Amino acid sequence: MIRPIVKYPDPILQRPTELVTEFNDELRTLANDMFESMYAAKGIGLAAPQIGVGQRLTVIDLSNKEKPDEKIVLVNPEVIETQGRQYEEEGCLSLPEIREKVVRAAKVKVKAQNLDGEWFEMEGEELLARAFQHEIDHLDGVLFIYRLSGLKRDLILRRIRKLQRTGEW
Repeated sequence: MIRPIVKYPDPILQRPTELVTEFNDELRTLANDMFESMYAAKGIGLAAPQIGVGQRLTVIDLSNKEKPDEKIVLVNPEVIETQGRQYEEEGCLSLPEIREKVVRAAKVKVKAQNLDGEWFEMEGEELLARAFQHEIDHLDGVLFIYRLSGLKRDLILRRIRKLQRTGEW
């Protein structure tokens, strides 16, 4: 089921999420709904708060449905190692049409659980590393615009307020 994407400044996007403690069919359905919602919105990653769910769950698919075996589900993820640095453009489904360059680690290792509650570790470089960091930030209540300079962030927030006043946001 496709669920609507929550847009900034919805408070759920700015709150840390709750740990997932029950690994059941509800969780699997939520993950499937997240993939469907992400594909419908033309994204490569989606965190549960972006569909209004305050749980520590994210999905990523850099192939955009091209390679189903490369779909990634991270339950209760955390970044455990970082290396290097990259400065690339990011966007966010909760901040439509806003794109800015953000500094991230170039390579990361994450620790997470799968949909059965089993722990695993996974490494990612470049785009996958950026997706891991972006989505885990969401689970911590951090949006990518918070990683920009104060001036850039203020300009974006002003633009959003203007769009809100005209009913375009």
